[in-house]
Amino acid sequence: MGNLFSGIKKFFINKTTVTLFGVVLGVVVLVGFYMYRVNNAVNPKEVIVATRDITATEEITADDVKKVKISSSFLTNSDIITNANLIVGKYVATGTSIPKGGMFYSSQLVEKEELPNSIFDEIPDKYTIYQLKVNNTSTYANSIFPGDKIDLWMKANQDGKIVIGQFITSIEVLAVRDAQGENVFDVTSGKTPAWLLFAVPTSTYRYLKVSEYISGMEITPVPRNKQYTIEDGETEITNQDLLNLIKNQIKDMGVVYE
Repeated sequence: MGNLFSGIKKFFINKTTVTLFGVVLGVVVLVGFYMYRVNNAVNPKEVIVATRDITATEEITADDVKKVKISSSFLTNSDIITNANLIVGKYVATGTSIPKGGMFYSSQLVEKEELPNSIFDEIPDKYTIYQLKVNNTSTYANSIFPGDKIDLWMKANQDGKIVIGQFITSIEVLAVRDAQGENVFDVTSGKTPAWLLFAVPTSTYRYLKVSEYISGMEITPVPRNKQYTIEDGETEITNQDLLNLIKNQIKDMGVVYE
């Protein structure tokens, strides 16, 4: 037994043996590290992909998504969504689409109310969308927001005199758009307001629309405080004199207004 241990001891203290052992150990470590890197790179991960081509403004349903496994090396973009619960029920943003088999990116998905035309789905019966031309100044440095209740004031000329008065009260702003029709308050926009959109009774829409063609007549938005919005008063024309002024101006222009 002593001779056995003595032989083993000599084997391990032999310089050639130690060198060979070190080389082998180094190779094993390198191979192990390489295999770890390879396995980590190709380690399959589950992602969500589209089962069909999904175009802009479409809602994504459970039938539109499925799970597949891909190499983790393809998941270097943190914008990729891997949870179906964060996809189903969302809408594809305007200006983009998702091809069949394509992955979903958070920058491509929006809530319904973020779609430019979603406000048209909520228009009450016998109401019409009216858009008022504005700019950064008339919106008080872009301080009028969707959901605000504001008033509309009118300025007009009557017998050479300027008439200014409140025309419509408690009108809700549905959207604020730029000159290209995009949402001004999109976090990536930094855009300048060009239009305020409202839903008004069709009869009111007619008066607002014809006022655009009367020389010297201007409609100006006037914001109110938060309580005014919360109280949610009825949208109505409150100045009969200004309404009559519009009617008279239309008659003088030779236009029949019904």
